[in-house]
Amino acid sequence: MDRDLAPPVADGAARSRPVVMADVARLAGVSHQTVSRVLNDPGTVRPETRERVLTAIRELDYRPNTAARALVTGRTRTVGVVAFDTRLYGPASMLHAIQRAAADAGYYISIVSLESLERRPVLDAIGRLRGQAVDGIILIAPEVSVAQALQEIPSSLPAVAVEGLMDAPMPVVAVDQYTGAARATTHLLDLGHTTVWHIAGPTDWYEARARQAGWRDTLEAAGAPVPEALAGDWSPQAGYEQGRELVRHHVAGDATAVFVANDQMALGVLRAMHEAGIAVPRRLSVVGFDDIPEAAFFAPPLTTVRQAFTEVGTRAMALLLDQLDGHPADPRTITVDPDLVVRASTAPPSDTVV
Repeated sequence: MDRDLAPPVADGAARSRPVVMADVARLAGVSHQTVSRVLNDPGTVRPETRERVLTAIRELDYRPNTAARALVTGRTRTVGVVAFDTRLYGPASMLHAIQRAAADAGYYISIVSLESLERRPVLDAIGRLRGQAVDGIILIAPEVSVAQALQEIPSSLPAVAVEGLMDAPMPVVAVDQYTGAARATTHLLDLGHTTVWHIAGPTDWYEARARQAGWRDTLEAAGAPVPEALAGDWSPQAGYEQGRELVRHHVAGDATAVFVANDQMALGVLRAMHEAGIAVPRRLSVVGFDDIPEAAFFAPPLTTVRQAFTEVGTRAMALLLDQLDGHPADPRTITVDPDLVVRASTAPPSDTVV
């Protein structure tokens, strides 16, 4: 066992001043250096020793001096995150996943949330985070407009992008939106629908473009008619409005199935169908995308595509840590497979129901 190198500290004295690393070492029966390794490089410490030190940290309510530690290690153990529109389920879930992955790795998070992902606001956000001496940056970058800003990030800054972005000068981790859309469309075709309509997301989002491409290519590969995509903006209101347009095509006999680019718009579609007296799924099948927590409680419960946000956050953090360990950034895209979750909003077209 390592011997404590710190002088004894009386209980009264320990309570009268902030707890320091030497106090943790004394209580755990290890050296100051061992406590430092537990805090900065826990993988180098035996599990039983590490647990003893962590127990002492909790008992003493020790708070490391991050400024002093940064001077010694050259790291603040803080990761900057540039986020966008966290009111939307996708970006909000991605941010939460990154926060959890960072905490699991022993890192803090500093967040800059932007209303616009134009070049100037993104570069300003990165500058602010660099001013806080973050060790690296993760960018939640779903919009096409962010591409120019990413080209201007210094190569010396460890950085990873997540969500949708392709061909960036840094590692990218993204859910395979194209495959998710293809699976949703294939599911509807396999049920016997002759074609599938689509309510798309905003055209300046990578995810919306990939989902629309996956839908269109799947129809073309099946030799099915390709209807004109209906334009949405991710909101239930847009889904409702385009759902009312879809009612007209349904009455004409052209629409028996629709793939909606996210669950919020799918909710609007369900409302429009309910008002028009069109039963889902008996007369119109509906598939969404995201699998928001409420999707299982829609009426009917929504068939949708579930995104693996936790895996994306974990992989993004791992790629950033790899750069922080001195490995060069590999500007490639890692895609994570989504899952199709089948619920009660899809069924064979009514003329084939037995």
